Amino acid sequence: MNNCIVRQQVDELFRTQSRKVFASLVRLLRDFDLAEEAMQEAFAAAILQWDDDGIPANPAAWLVSTGRFKAVDIIRRREKVLAIAPEVTRRIHEVCEANVQRAGVEIEDDQLRLIFACCHPAIDPKVQVPLTLREVCGLTTEEIAKAFLTPPATMAQRIVRGKAKIRDAGIPFVIPGLIDLPARLDGVLSVIYLIFNEGYSASSGDSLLRSELSEEAIRLCRLLLELHADAEVLGLLALMLLHESRRAARTSNDGEIVLLEDQKRGLWDREKIFEGKRLVEQSLATRRFGFYTLQAAISAVHADARTAADTDWNQIVALYSVLVQVDPSPVVELNRAVAVAMRDGPDAGVMLIDVLLEQGELAGYHLAHSARGELLHRAGRTTEAVAAFEQALELTQQEPERRFLKKRLAQFG
Repeated sequence: MNNCIVRQQVDELFRTQSRKVFASLVRLLRDFDLAEEAMQEAFAAAILQWDDDGIPANPAAWLVSTGRFKAVDIIRRREKVLAIAPEVTRRIHEVCEANVQRAGVEIEDDQLRLIFACCHPAIDPKVQVPLTLREVCGLTTEEIAKAFLTPPATMAQRIVRGKAKIRDAGIPFVIPGLIDLPARLDGVLSVIYLIFNEGYSASSGDSLLRSELSEEAIRLCRLLLELHADAEVLGLLALMLLHESRRAARTSNDGEIVLLEDQKRGLWDREKIFEGKRLVEQSLATRRFGFYTLQAAISAVHADARTAADTDWNQIVALYSVLVQVDPSPVVELNRAVAVAMRDGPDAGVMLIDVLLEQGELAGYHLAHSARGELLHRAGRTTEAVAAFEQALELTQQEPERRFLKKRLAQFG
C-alpha cells in the first residue's frame, strides 16, 4: 500500500479516534502516562505495519490491542533502567490480564467510563472538569486554561494533581450504578458541555469550529441519557442540538464569522431544532430543570424567530433573569446584558457590561469587550467602540474572531 495514503489514514484516525483509543488503554492499563506513551507507539507502529499488511477492518481495536502489547514493552524497558523486577512483573501481569469486565451497565463506552473516573467525588471539583478535558478529549492545557479564565501554569498543576489522585486512590474506571449516579452527574454534564463549547467555538487556532468535539459531546450525552433520563441531561442534549442546528450558518464560505442576527436561517437544521425543542419541553415538564434546560429554552426562542427582528427579547431577558438566579456567573450576566440591550437599547446594555468589567472577573474575557464594542458602535459612541474592539483583539487567540475584529476596526477608518 502507498505509504503516503497510510500516513494520511493514520493521521485522520489520530484526529478522530485517538482519545477513544487512549480511554480504552487507560481503563486497561490504569495508568495515564503509560496509556499515552503506549498509544503514541501504537500509532507509530500502524504506519509501518499497515503499509505492508493493509489497514485492518477495525483500526481502533487494532490500535488498542497493539497499545497493550506496547505497554508491556515499555514496562520491560523500564525494568532494565530501574531494576525493580518484582514491581515490573506485577505490572506486566496486570496489563496482560487487562480488565475487560463490563461496568454493571450495558454500555461499552470507555470515554464515558473515563469521564466518570475523572469526575469521581474523591477528586477536587476544580480539578474534575479540566482533567477530563485534557485526558478524555485531548485539549491542550492552554485551551482549557482559556475556557476557565485561568493561568496555564495553574491549570497544569490541577491536571497533574487529578491524575495522581486517580492513581493513588485506585479510582475505578467504571460507570457508577444508578444509586450513585445522581451525585456524579453535575461534573459529567459540565465536562460534556465544555467539550461541546470547545467544538462549537474553538478557543484558539485557525478554525472557529471543531466539529469532531461537538459531535462527540452530543454522542456522549445521548449515551448518558440512555443511562439516566434526568431533566438536566435532557436539557443539555437539547441545548447542544439547538446550538448545533446553526453550525452551517455561523461562518461564511471563506470561514468568516456570521453573527446570529445576520445568519441565513434557511441554513439552520430544522430536524435538530425539532428534536431540541421536544427535549426542552420534556425537561420543563419534569419541573426539576436547571441551568442547561434554561439555556436550551433561550436557544429555542431564537429558533422560533423567523427573522432576527421577530426575536422575543422580552422572553429571553426573562429567562436570563431566572438563569442568573440558578447560576449567578459573570458570563450569564454578560449574556443577559446583551439581551437587555436588544430589548431596551445599546446604552442599557453597556451600563450593565461596565459594571461586570469593574468587578474584574471578565476583564480578560475577549467576548465581554467585543460585545461592549458592538453595543457602543450601535449607540454611536465610536471612539469608545474602537477602544473596546482593540481590547478584545488583544485578548482573543481565535483566528476567525481576530479577523472579524480587525474588519470591525477597519470600518472606523
